[in-house]
Amino acid sequence: MAITAALGELSGDYALDTAHTRIGFVARHTIGPKVRGRFEEFKGGGHLDGDDPPKSRVELTIQAGSIQTGNAKRDDLLRSKFLNLKDHPTITFTSTGVRQVDETAFELTGDLTIRGVTKPVTMALEQTGTDHDPQGKARIRVKGSAVIDRADWGVNWTGAAGLVGRKVMLEFDVTAVRPA
Repeated sequence: MAITAALGELSGDYALDTAHTRIGFVARHTIGPKVRGRFEEFKGGGHLDGDDPPKSRVELTIQAGSIQTGNAKRDDLLRSKFLNLKDHPTITFTSTGVRQVDETAFELTGDLTIRGVTKPVTMALEQTGTDHDPQGKARIRVKGSAVIDRADWGVNWTGAAGLVGRKVMLEFDVTAVRPA
């Protein structure tokens, strides 16, 4: 199937293909290059209504402790001080709306919960491909991003005041699979 497959042909329930999905982030650091990281453990899925995209929905649960930036000391600080992993082991996103912008572009709005604080977020998404795997399962690929102010969710630590920028870009490169 090509990228331009009719959305109606893609309707159905999907699960994340975690082996082919990347959920990451980029944050500014004032004394060095941008910090890039990712989450290694997550699950999610949703329903695509290709005939009426606003009826589509997505849910995602991320294990906050799976954060990786390539620096063990920084990762430990992110888990304990920024994300307060002890009290808030997961980060969740539940969609509340979908708007189709053009043939392959969408805006996905939903509730993002970090550290027990829930705020609305809108992210730009682009359908980057569709195909069928060898078992006949439909696969859809989507990438997107959203910029958030981490302070809105209480993701702060006084020991890093002024060293880490408040704006964080969330990045998604997702493959979802619909059973045959």
